[in-house]
Amino acid sequence: MVRSLRSATIDSPVGPLTLVASDAGLVAILWADDDPLRVRLGPLVVDAAHPVLVAATAQLRGYFAGERTTFDLPLDWRGTEFQKRVWAALLTIPYGETRSYGAIARAIGRPGAARAVGAANGRNPLSIVAPCHRVVGGDGQLTGFAGGLAAKALLLALERRSGELPL
Repeated sequence: MVRSLRSATIDSPVGPLTLVASDAGLVAILWADDDPLRVRLGPLVVDAAHPVLVAATAQLRGYFAGERTTFDLPLDWRGTEFQKRVWAALLTIPYGETRSYGAIARAIGRPGAARAVGAANGRNPLSIVAPCHRVVGGDGQLTGFAGGLAAKALLLALERRSGELPL
């Protein structure tokens, strides 16, 4: 029997976030206006008591309060092997730093694949935890972000000052 994915929605400084988990780990963090085709999940059952969702909620609150710079959650990646390599590379970008799409492409051994890295980054199902907001254009400018550029700027500002944002 296949269990449905579990979900819980939390408030955050970047708007409501819907957390999605399987029994294996966190599957997605979805934005309020997320395109349903960006991360395809199927039916969700609301279950804020699911242990992965409880842990993710607590860790995200700590992040937004400026008390947490890394996450310690089981992750249940759902994507192609290339996407998973890109998303794993996101986990290596230190808190408060940024990387370009080209730098990520080089880090995964595909130096000519900056555009493909950008496409994979855009489909990152675990925004914030797998910090796709830390990826910027080659010129350092903010580029597309599923949560919107205002949310990306807010997340980067939070990390630069490591200060508390209102929940």
